[in-house]
Amino acid sequence: MTSSAIDEQVVLEVQGLTKRWANGQQVLNGIDLTVTKADVFVILGSNGSGKSTFLRCLNLLEDYQEGRVLLGGEEVSRGRPADHVPNKGEQTAATRLRRRIGMVFQQFNLFPHVDVLRNVMMGPLHVLKQPRAQAAETARAALNKVGLADRADCLPGELSGGQQQRVAIARAIAMSPELMLFDEPTSALDPVLRREVFGVIRDLVFRDGNTMLLVTHDLDFAREVADRIIFMDAGRIALSGTPDEIFASDHPLVRRFVSS
Repeated sequence: MTSSAIDEQVVLEVQGLTKRWANGQQVLNGIDLTVTKADVFVILGSNGSGKSTFLRCLNLLEDYQEGRVLLGGEEVSRGRPADHVPNKGEQTAATRLRRRIGMVFQQFNLFPHVDVLRNVMMGPLHVLKQPRAQAAETARAALNKVGLADRADCLPGELSGGQQQRVAIARAIAMSPELMLFDEPTSALDPVLRREVFGVIRDLVFRDGNTMLLVTHDLDFAREVADRIIFMDAGRIALSGTPDEIFASDHPLVRRFVSS
């Protein structure tokens, strides 16, 4: 593949991303990463290693102080001083960025007072400005992908935790994002419901070819779906490689994590 062809396939490029908390503690330390189309990167690491903060910086739910992020070759954010107050143009750019990057959180964050269909419709209707009939069609297609087309009229409280998380995934994919971020999406679920949600994510990987970064503690799932695994420690990428390379590594951080 030529250099220009590779460049056309690059979805995400992170250059020197560094973040410090208000007290000066450094939580991310010069993260560099390149993700190409249909890549699945699984991020492993102990609690406090910076995994979730890294994802939140990518779609500007957290500010960062140094480095920059490019999406599809376009710079979509760069580091700002800790006391920087975003102007109106920067706020608009952040909103535009979140249209292009879907994120699924540990908690479902559904609106409890509206039904499943309207929860999934909100992004296409209010952000993408689709006509109501088209937004409903988009939402139904997304619900079908996660196996919940028959629960469109239910309220979130009538669903299991696994079904609610599947609705949250449908809400994200209804926006047709260029990149999907999953922040420990099964951490609040029991083992049965966890398998249910992993099944949906597995379909997004192998059936639909989504590009994604996924934080999880489930090693078996990481081995199954990842093209590459990132192992983070103290805000740095301590190790990166294929699943076979990572799990065969004698790196002490990996061995401690795998045996815990």
